[in-house]
Amino acid sequence: MMMTRRIEFLLTVALCLVLFLLWTRQLLPDAILGRERQYAVSRRPPYLGPPCFRNTSVVNVTGFSDLPERLQNFMYYRHCKYFPMLLDLPDKCGGEAESSGVFLLLVIKSPPENFDRRVVLRETWAKERQHKGLWIRRVFISGTTGAGLEKRRMNKLLEVEHRQHGDVLQWDFQESFINLTLKQVLFLEWLDDRCPRVRFLLNGDDDIFAHTDNMVEYLQDVHGEPGGDKHLFVGNLVEGTGPSRELNKYFVPVQVQESDSYPAYCSGGGYLLSGHTARVLRNMSRSVPLHPIDDAYMGMCLAQAGLRPSGHMGVNPGGLRIPSSKVDPHDPCYYKDVLMVHRFMPQQLYVLWDQVHDPGLRCWSNSTWP
Repeated sequence: MMMTRRIEFLLTVALCLVLFLLWTRQLLPDAILGRERQYAVSRRPPYLGPPCFRNTSVVNVTGFSDLPERLQNFMYYRHCKYFPMLLDLPDKCGGEAESSGVFLLLVIKSPPENFDRRVVLRETWAKERQHKGLWIRRVFISGTTGAGLEKRRMNKLLEVEHRQHGDVLQWDFQESFINLTLKQVLFLEWLDDRCPRVRFLLNGDDDIFAHTDNMVEYLQDVHGEPGGDKHLFVGNLVEGTGPSRELNKYFVPVQVQESDSYPAYCSGGGYLLSGHTARVLRNMSRSVPLHPIDDAYMGMCLAQAGLRPSGHMGVNPGGLRIPSSKVDPHDPCYYKDVLMVHRFMPQQLYVLWDQVHDPGLRCWSNSTWP
């Protein structure tokens, strides 16, 4: 009898010990357990607004039938500014009250298939970190690609990235050059809901080299801390241009815009803006009709608000002008003082980011951008 009770006691203790270990395993930080942090996939309600249907009245516009199909579709759905959200990040900025702690939010336009670019950016200029004690956070904004099985595969890719890295926003609209404006408008609505007090934003493509350390220092110097409560929209300034009337990527017919001129705008490869200006743009985008050229549309919204963009010599969407064909165009000395330069392959970005942060880098000049 004593032996039976002793065995029962030992079994009870062993069971309690197992349950205790299982319970503590759930509470221990992932870093201690040696497993990768997993982010829950968060989905917003199906629509941010009512369902949007094709505006068939545009077929009566003179010359409509002669337009390219992509522009016909644009006109059919131009009034649609709300689409289903597939992947959300409700706590990206720590909630409304804590979002002021994000000094620079990196907003990177990246279609689903650009997986290799996102991998490199997470380890280079878009790495979430503190610089000079100020937080840099990132989000990739995306639509959908393809149809049927291809679309499901691409969506699954982004869902896995979202779960592992917590940095993907996705809406259910078709990725295309002409829909970049829609992507910007949807993001501005998300920002106002999820990160309303962010100080500054970088809005850029996933093939730029962005010296985000220099950006933080520039924004600190020019706007102080905490900053972000005044107008700022700075990049490569474009003035005195208008819509292209030729059949090319930038073609905008008179059926979409009658005027032959654009307000001043900054090239869409990348620009910096304040949280204040982002809120202004969101308000203006609710009344300014969508336009197929996204950077020109931002200029239209600024003009509607009575604001202007500014230029900065450290922003080079067309690449740097290297003085000689005999030198390496990717010499890190050309890039250590820039804010951003457009069009790099992932491997070039990976190497260049490492080189410009090499403490042993020696260059011919210590000049900095104003």
